[in-house]
Amino acid sequence: MKPRLLDLFCGAGGSAVGYARAGFEVVGVDIEPQPNYPYDFLQADALEFLLWDRGEWDAIHASPPCQYATDYQRTGVPYATANLIPATRALLKRTGLPYVIENVEKAAPDLVEPVLLCGSMFDLDVQRHRLFETNWGLEYPWRPCRHKTWADDRYPGATNRNGRRTVEVGVWRIPLEVQQAAMGIDWMTLPELSEAVPPAYTEFIGEQLLARVQVPA
Repeated sequence: MKPRLLDLFCGAGGSAVGYARAGFEVVGVDIEPQPNYPYDFLQADALEFLLWDRGEWDAIHASPPCQYATDYQRTGVPYATANLIPATRALLKRTGLPYVIENVEKAAPDLVEPVLLCGSMFDLDVQRHRLFETNWGLEYPWRPCRHKTWADDRYPGATNRNGRRTVEVGVWRIPLEVQQAAMGIDWMTLPELSEAVPPAYTEFIGEQLLARVQVPA
């Protein structure tokens, strides 16, 4: 049997696919409908679910809304502009399970010793810097962020704003298939893609996490 991972604030499943590739059975929870989520999905308030659920999980991933720490504010989405990281951490600690909290760079002051991951560490054509806090000691990839050293002509459909030399994700002027390929995701719409975590990130995390939760047969 595969270890079970609870994917909170799951969105359309970018993180989920990475964990599944690493060897987890994944179940997603989100307050919004997620028709493109590729695994078992429950529509519910993630924090209420975590508070009352008594399921048998081996690890938990949580991606609280990041809009509070960005210039992009989604309107009409419950809790979209609230900082839910402290409340999420408090509930995760109560479970006693290994956990991962993901968020954007500007959320760094609210995270505890987070590890930064970016697309260049995994040969992806996106920057997509994301921070990951764990309670079990996530190790850094051996590659650093390399965007400013990459060749200008490496990526078809890319832009060079801010010297990133990577594909912009979440904009209409670049074909959806170019953005999907850059993220390593082929099942999401553009709005879903704009908020997603590349599966390569959580596959890397999941491989380390798996060693901490596997039970001998």
